[in-house]
Amino acid sequence: MSHYDFSAPRLYLETDTGSGFEPDRAITLDKSQHNYLCNVLRLSEGAPILVFNGRDGEWRAVLVAVTRKVMALRLEARVREQTAPGDLHYLFAPLKHARLDYIVQKAVEMGASAIHPVVTRRTQNTRINIERMRANAIEAAEQCGIITLPTLAEPTPLTALLAAWDPGRTLIFCDEDAPLGDALAALHGVAGRPLAVLIGPEGGFDDAERAALLGLPSIVRLSLGPRILRADTAGVAAMALVQATIGDWIAHR
Repeated sequence: MSHYDFSAPRLYLETDTGSGFEPDRAITLDKSQHNYLCNVLRLSEGAPILVFNGRDGEWRAVLVAVTRKVMALRLEARVREQTAPGDLHYLFAPLKHARLDYIVQKAVEMGASAIHPVVTRRTQNTRINIERMRANAIEAAEQCGIITLPTLAEPTPLTALLAAWDPGRTLIFCDEDAPLGDALAALHGVAGRPLAVLIGPEGGFDDAERAALLGLPSIVRLSLGPRILRADTAGVAAMALVQATIGDWIAHR
């Protein structure tokens, strides 16, 4: 049985950088948080809640009434220290609507420290709602016991991304045209380095984009098997492969 209490409701609380969590601090719920805790979950005063803000770890709090219509959470004690985020960036060509939501949620669950939409020549969706991405990232973190939110970047053309690429970061280029090979051996060769995983659009990369990617100083060209995967499936497969081979899953074996 897991040592973590997944039965307790969890809530992300936005706080200013200079006003962190501390015992007995009361944080008033906004309208959506009030509706979720009091109307959806039907919690009453005194109900325990786990809260986090991405900086001060996870805290136990209780629901308290400020007025008849205003509720707050009173912080009691820290139950988990803040953990340092990993260094795994997730780069992807955005898809449309619900599938984009899925991509963001799964990237958070799989431990991405940064999520970066990349516009390629065959990208389906170039209009990205960053606030919607953020809402999906928060929801995934709340549901999965995660206390560190990834950074979210504005969409960037692939050409601009490559022009500004940090040579110290290895790019794991998931290429549908890559020959089948030993993916585990390829990944073990870059263990311990800052990493980024790149998933392309459903139409794939064109020849010029592929040539530009392969020209980077530190790149691993990776096949995800003999079958063509949908872009959202490919992202989960690639992140699982990286985390299980050289990522933070190993520390928990």
